[in-house]
Formats: sequence, C-alpha cells, structure tokens
Amino acid sequence: MWRDWRAWPENVGGLWRRSLRFRTVVITLALTVVTIVIACVWMALAIQNDLFESRKEQVLVDSRRAVDTAQATLDDAEVQGDVVQLQHLLSSVSTSLAQQSSTDMTAAIRIDRSPSLNAPSGFKSGGLEVDMISPELRKRVQSSGQNQTQWWQSISLPTADGGEAPGIVVGQQIFVPDVGPYELYLAYDLDDASQILGFVQTTLWTVGFALVVLIGGIAWFTLRSVTTPIGQAAETSAKLAAGDLAVRLDVHGEDELATLGRSFNAMADSIESQIKELAALSLVQQRFVSDVSHELRTPLTTIRLAADMINDRRDDFDPATARAAELLHAQVQRFEVLLGDLLEISRYDAGSVQLELEPTSLAHLAEDVIASMHQLAEQHGTDVRLVAPGGYSPVDMDPRRVRRVVRNLLGNAIEHGEGRPIVVTVDSNQQAVAIGVRDYGLGMSASDAERVFDRFWRADPSRKRTIGGTGLGLSIALGDARLHGGSLVVWSELGRGTNFVLTLPRGSQRLEGPSPIPTDPADESPLDDLGLTQPIELPRATATTKGFS
Repeated sequence: MWRDWRAWPENVGGLWRRSLRFRTVVITLALTVVTIVIACVWMALAIQNDLFESRKEQVLVDSRRAVDTAQATLDDAEVQGDVVQLQHLLSSVSTSLAQQSSTDMTAAIRIDRSPSLNAPSGFKSGGLEVDMISPELRKRVQSSGQNQTQWWQSISLPTADGGEAPGIVVGQQIFVPDVGPYELYLAYDLDDASQILGFVQTTLWTVGFALVVLIGGIAWFTLRSVTTPIGQAAETSAKLAAGDLAVRLDVHGEDELATLGRSFNAMADSIESQIKELAALSLVQQRFVSDVSHELRTPLTTIRLAADMINDRRDDFDPATARAAELLHAQVQRFEVLLGDLLEISRYDAGSVQLELEPTSLAHLAEDVIASMHQLAEQHGTDVRLVAPGGYSPVDMDPRRVRRVVRNLLGNAIEHGEGRPIVVTVDSNQQAVAIGVRDYGLGMSASDAERVFDRFWRADPSRKRTIGGTGLGLSIALGDARLHGGSLVVWSELGRGTNFVLTLPRGSQRLEGPSPIPTDPADESPLDDLGLTQPIELPRATATTKGFS
C-alpha cells in the first residue's frame, strides 16, 4: 500500500499525459470548483450582509417605537419628585418597553450630571448587564443629548446553555421628569438570523458540491462520446500502420465524427489499394530480376567459357586484341558476380532467405578471411592487423554469410584505405560478438555515411573500382546482419577513415545493450595499441595476420 501510494503522483502524471479525457475533466472540474467557490462566497457574503441589514433596520424601527412610547409615558407622568413614584414610573417604563418591543433585554442608566438623592439609579431586565455595553457606545449615547439619535453596536449575548449568540444593542437617551436624562439600551438577539444564514450557507455549499459532481459527470460522459471514437481511430491507425490493411472504423450517424470515420476508411481503402499495387509491382520486379538472372546464367556460362578460351590464348594475338581479351575476361567475371548479387537481393526481397546455422568462432573466421585476402592487400601495399581480445568461443551463425560480410568490409577497406594500415578487431561479451574493420583512408562525410548501404550507391562515382564490386555488397551485408538478428553500423569522417562494426547476438536472443566494439573510435586509435605511429606516417608493408589474446 505504501509503495502504491508513493506511485500515485507518477501514475497520475502519466494519466495526465496520455488521456485527453482525464486532462479535460480535471481542468473542467478545477475551473468549475473555482467558479462555484467564488460564486458561493460572494452569494454567502451578499446574503449575510442583506440579512444583517434587514434585521438591523427591524431592530432600529422596533427600538424607536418602544422608546417613543416610553418617553411619552414619562412626559405624561406627574411624580413631583417622589422617589417611590419615580421608581414605579421607571418600572412601568421597563414593562412598557418589554411590551412594545420584541426584546425583554433592557437597561436604563442615569447620566449623573447633577447629583440628586431622589433620582433612582435606573433598571435592567432580561439579563442585559452594563458591562456588556462598550464604553464607546455609552460615550456616544451620553453625548447625543435629547435629539433622539439612535446608536447601535454588534455584541455577543449569553445563551441559556452557557454559549454566546450574536446580537445588536441599540442605545439612546430618555428624559425622566424632575430627574434628568438616562441612557436607555435595548439588546436584540440575532440567533434566528444566524441560524437562517447557516442554513443558507450550508445549502449553497451543498448545491455547489452537487454542481461540481454533476458537471464532472456531464463532462466525463460528453468527452467519452468524443474521445471514444478518437481512441478507436488511434487504435485502428496503429493496426493499419502495423500492416493490418483490412481494419476499418465502425461509422454511425451523420455528424463530424462520422464524417471523420468515413474519410479515414476512404484513406485506408486508398492506402490498401496502393500498397497492393506496389506489392504487385514489386513482385513483378522481383520475378523479373530473378527470371532474368536465371535466364542469363546459361548464355553467361557459354560466354565465360569462350572468354576463358580467348584469354588463355591472348599471347598469340596482337597487343590490341590481347588487351581486348583481358577486358572481356574481367568484365564477364564481374557480370557473373553481379548476377549472383542480383539473385541474392531478389531472395531477400522475396523473403526466401534461410540461415544455415552452425557453431563458429568469429575470431578464427576473421583470420581465414584475412589470410584469403593476403594477396589483394599485398597488391595495395596495405598492412592488415587482427586484434582479437575475444570472440573465440563458438556462436551459432551462418559462416558463409558472415564470411561474405567480412570479406566485403575488408575488401572495401583495402580498396579505399589509401595503402594505410587496416585494423580488424574481434571482441565479445555475454550478449554478443562483434567484428570491426577500421581503415585510415579518406573517409566519408556524414551524408555519405547515411547512404552507404543503399543499393548501387557510391560515395565518389568518379572513383575507380580496383576490385570490381557491383555496388550491392554493403546492401547484402546489411541484410545478412539483420537476418542474424544483429546490426551493421558505420562511422566515418573525412580525413580520419572509416570503421564498420558487425554485431551478432549469441544464440537466438535479440541484441540488447551496447556492442562489444564501439562504433565511434573517438580519439583512441587501435594503432596505438599495436605500437604503431600515426596512420599517415606508416610505411607500406606486406599484408600480415596477427592474433592477440
């Protein structure tokens, strides 16, 4: 549970990135919550202020009416300074206030301006104490005079259970005959208004929460009706991209999504039709190449026999005819190689190539290839060195195809290495074995290196071929590498040479992790490990084969 809880942020983040529906619903809910909170707060404050103002006006009117009645009673009374009559008069005023107003919490305090032994101190009823009234309010009431000005203030009133309730106290002066002015205060309980306000606020927040839930549900179902067809279109597109050309969208209705579905299906029909046409054309092309190659083998064999016979007797011819016989013999051989490569390419295109696997040591295979090309390297004045720290343990591979790849890479290195040393490196790890062919020739630009495996492509069309390649060797080599589940990559820089690395997996697993031999040699030169100087300063020597453990 703890690990699951810790994964929540990552899971939510992934859902946010992947799901348009989730992201839209969250944004909609967030904006809805902000809007409803602002609206509810504003409405609650507006209702609170309106309710308070309304209740305050009621209190002031009620207080004014009760005080006017009390003052009229005082004005009509004739007490002639009798203390008892004054006390009865104030008691009747207190009773009248309770009857004429909606509160029984009253208090009267004599404003002691002129001392009098006959003047009663005042009265209080309903639990209103003098200490509940703030000095500021009393000061304003005392200074108001007999102009009947009302002053009010919010206070907290005690409740029967020991708590507090909101209230308003209203104060003004009354004048008692033969005594003088009194401070008169009426306190009103606003607990009913507070309860109403609490009910309204609770209702507002409940309605707001319900609106958030409803809007979230509406947004979810609305988005579902939109995103579900989009998701189906994405899934169908993925299947179509994976090669399932028969997949189509289910279209219902006449709305925009239905129009999109029909357009998608029309596009899929067009793509399927074009792919089938291209596949048919490709099949015709493959059959044409294969048939032509097969058909040319018989006349080519006859031509080669005749060319061999003529070439064998070229010494009997004049120099011009003898040279023509040599050229004919060489081009017939190249034509035969080209036919073989075309047949191999047609097999790859048709998907009919099968591997003949057997345990083979890549290091020993490299030694055999280097030995077989000893004469060619000697003709170019190239020193071929083998560095093999690994790769001796047998690995399941098709030795004929791998040998063909290595021969092609080494042949290209000899032809384009400018007579400088060539280092063949063989190494291995737990996942793969690899062989690298590094030359220090002119090299290629990055754009040329990207196209080096294209069919019939040459980095320098004006460069003279000395080995007689067909332009298909590297393309076939790449196909052989991929057929083994491996890779063939190239690194090259102008002036620094070229490095081809063939990597083959051990067993039937796919390649995982880096190759045992880095593709980019960086600033480290394998020649330094051999105790040689810089490639350009090396003297040309005969081809040799050396193994290193």
